[in-house]
Parts: sequence; C-alpha cells; structure tokens
Amino acid sequence: MKDLSKDSVTWLEVGEDAEGQRIDNFLMRIAKGVPKSHIYRVLHSGEVRVNKGRVPAEYRLKVGDRLRVPPIRTAERPSQVAVPARDFDIAFEDEALIVVDKPSGVAVHGGSGVSFGVIEQLRRARPLAKFLELAHRLDRETSGLLVVAKKRAALTRLHDMFRDGGISKRYFALVKGSWRNELQHVRLPLHKYLTAEGERRVSVNKEGKAAHSIVRLVARWENFSLVEVELKTGRTHQIRVHLAHLGFPIAGDDKYGDFSLNKALQKTGLGRMFLHAAKLALPHPLTGAPLELESPLPEELRAFVEKLDRNETGTYGQTL
Repeated sequence: MKDLSKDSVTWLEVGEDAEGQRIDNFLMRIAKGVPKSHIYRVLHSGEVRVNKGRVPAEYRLKVGDRLRVPPIRTAERPSQVAVPARDFDIAFEDEALIVVDKPSGVAVHGGSGVSFGVIEQLRRARPLAKFLELAHRLDRETSGLLVVAKKRAALTRLHDMFRDGGISKRYFALVKGSWRNELQHVRLPLHKYLTAEGERRVSVNKEGKAAHSIVRLVARWENFSLVEVELKTGRTHQIRVHLAHLGFPIAGDDKYGDFSLNKALQKTGLGRMFLHAAKLALPHPLTGAPLELESPLPEELRAFVEKLDRNETGTYGQTL
C-alpha cells in the first residue's frame, strides 16, 4: 500500500492486478479511509492525471498507465483491530479463482460493525497474493460456497456472469411449515430499506426490483421442510424474504424468522440459521471450461436433520 498522505506527488504504474478497474475505484482501494467525495474532487479538478492527461472517474485503467496522484491525507484510525490470518476450507482453486467453503457466523468482509471478514483474513494468510477480491457475497450466518477472484480479468468476468445469470447457485434451507409443491417458481419484487435503528432490511414490495427464486422440495416433516432454492437473481436477502413472505421462514433466521421458534430450536441444538450455499455451476471465467462444485451440509445442520428424522425435537419436528 502506497503512502499517499505525504506532501509530494506520488507516481504509480498500473500493473495486471488493476487492469480494467475504474480509476475512482482504484483510488478508493489504495487510499482507504479517504471520503469518496475527496476522491471525486481530485479527479474532477484534474489533480489526478493518467499519462499526463485528465480522465473521467469512469476511466478504466490499462497495464502500463502512469498515474499522477496528489497528496491525499487519510483520516487517523484509532485502535485498529489486527486481522488474524485464517485458512478456510477450499472447494476449488487455480490461478484465476478460489472457492472458499465459508463457515456460518463469519462475515465475508469488514464493515457495519464487523472489523474483518473472510477476504481480509484470506489476504492476511496469503501475504504474497497480489490480488484477492470477492466476486459476490453471502450473508454472515449463511455457510457454503464463496467465490474469490485472484485476477482482475477473472473478477470482471465473474461479475458479468453473476449479474447476467450465467452462474447456477443453489442453497439448502430448512423452513418452518409443510411445503407442498415439488417445484415452485417465486417471482416477488424486493425493496431495500433501513429500520428506525438504521439496520438494513428487505421486504416484498411492488416498487422493488424483480427477484426470481425456484424452490424444490427435498424432504418434509410435520412442522418443517427441507427445500433447495435456485437463485435466478441475486437480490439482498432474497431467499430469506421470499420464503418468509410465503409463510415459511427459515429456521434460525434472526431477521425475518419466527423468533419464539428460534429460541426453542437453540435448546434442541440448532444455534444458527439453516441456510447453506450448497452448489455452484459456472463456466471458468478465463477458460470457459465447466465447473460444478458442491459443499455438503455442515455437521451442525446434518445433525439437526437427523434429529428430525428420529423425532428428537419434541413437538417442533414430528415426522409425517
């Protein structure tokens, strides 16, 4: 990381790790802690130059570009938390990407009250890696397959595929209630909003963005059902909100679930949300070769399903 707070101009040469990145995003990455407004001010004023010329904020960098960056003072960050290195289970890795099998309870990145997440810990564990960036997100309590790009070209292609539906994503969810349809398409628009406490939430709203989930029944008990959900769009909290809106909240969901049920489930051994990113199918972002990856249910989720099969959860999980 370059020190941009010194009094003199800094000169940078663009390498492969930044090829294709917008210059505004590049500056925000190398000048962490600087307000976006300041980044855009130095861009619009022409203080930032590329190959001696002015460029707009949306300019995409090329290998070999020479950047003139004026002094940018970052705000002091008191008592920063040291990021511990962590080795995660890896479902797949090559020169272009890593697919991490993320455990529940770990954020994918720092922010919103979380000091660090998977990506910061992965970077700390791999100090020689030149480029590691998240290709998508998983909720903190969701476990399963998470894609991390190791090259800018791979990241750009992965973003395109996630946006355009070129990646098949399937999740396992245990829901309250008896799901009846073997296959059901759920098309309900979703709207993001903030609660009075400032927390992010999502609701079904006709003014929201289109969202499409395909739900398949896997197993059913009297009071619970195990379903596989295929995402055709990738809206925030999509599976959780779609299922809850239909009257089938996910077991253990602390935002959209049945809170009294969640407390009871904790006593029977389910102390997390039962949502797991189990399957990914995609063409390799650089070679186009097909990739099909699976992550088995974590032990704590398998154990709870076995309790349902044995009818060991009391009145909450009687089998049919």
